Amino acid sequence: MKRLGCLLIVAAMLAAFLTQASGSAENPVTITGNPVSAELSLNCVSAILMESETGKVLYEMNADQPLLPASITKIMTLLLVMEAIEAGKLRLDEQLTCSARAASMGGSQIYLEEGEQMTVEELIKCVVISSANDAALMLAEAVAGSEEVFVDMMNKRAEELGMKNSHFENTNGLDDTVTNHVTSARDVAIMSRELIKYDKILEYSKIWMDTTRDGTFGLTNTNRLIRFYKGATGLKTGSTSKAKFCISATAKRDGMHLICVIMAAETRDIRNAAATTLLDWGFANFALFVSEESEMGEIRVTGGVDDSVGTKSGRFCCVVPKGDETKIERVVDMKESIAAPVREGEVVGTVKFVNGNETIGTADIVVTRNIEKIGFWQVLTRILRCFLIA
Repeated sequence: MKRLGCLLIVAAMLAAFLTQASGSAENPVTITGNPVSAELSLNCVSAILMESETGKVLYEMNADQPLLPASITKIMTLLLVMEAIEAGKLRLDEQLTCSARAASMGGSQIYLEEGEQMTVEELIKCVVISSANDAALMLAEAVAGSEEVFVDMMNKRAEELGMKNSHFENTNGLDDTVTNHVTSARDVAIMSRELIKYDKILEYSKIWMDTTRDGTFGLTNTNRLIRFYKGATGLKTGSTSKAKFCISATAKRDGMHLICVIMAAETRDIRNAAATTLLDWGFANFALFVSEESEMGEIRVTGGVDDSVGTKSGRFCCVVPKGDETKIERVVDMKESIAAPVREGEVVGTVKFVNGNETIGTADIVVTRNIEKIGFWQVLTRILRCFLIA
């Protein structure tokens, strides 16, 4: 009996170990009150699935564990570059000159030579498609003057975005000499969500093959899902012997844009299979409900220079279980009148979005323009006009 008991204990421990090693996790996900149970074997250390517009997390496994990120570090690098362009500090057509430091980068690169010139846009393309370390550093130096200052900017931006488990030491993710260059699956999803707001990034991250240097140097996307996964839009892969294989994979179907992060898979194929599994699960189980901004008609104004003013409801979106997006009803609650003065944007009601007995969200109804309070002479003018007409 003792032997049998020992064997049962060993068997239970072995089963638990195998489950943990495979990355299998059961994550009950609650969306609008409906539990969606996920039992997925992803064969990685950590993972997360996020809907990009709302930031809603649909699935997570060890999502806050700090890990080496390899080249998905460049998501933050690219984000700072795009923000610099948006702020007018850098132009897409601006010619940059390669420094000795940038030309010395190892790993994935486009073999830039010291003194070689290339436009900002071309460098962005090379980073996004081919994960070029030398191009990434060229861009960082253009934004901040040096890699050291740029890395400080990376860490500051990470803090601003609420990335609680990230610390960067370089622009590219090379980890032979770093001591604390880490991020987490959740943090990667957060910065990926910010980056894909820029159409220029998605323009390049969807390209499978391209060229640079007037067609003399070929570029092949490091993300094979772009070629083989329906709806794939990007975004960034990474791999080193220490970090293993990582990816931030984005894909869009039926108006819903998902961000899937896989960290520390053993091989490229395992990483891609895990991303495919998680994206498939997301698209199979969830949908994005969207109510666009819309006119809500006129509301009566008392004591104003005009008797009425137009109103509109704001845009509303949320993630719901697949199929529920067609069941949602709008319930309007709006005032009958409003007293002047009225200011554009003033809230005069709400639209409730209801799924069965549950309210899943609301959107404000606001007035569309200013209406001033009527004065004495304006009142007198109206009375006289009415008298003359009569």
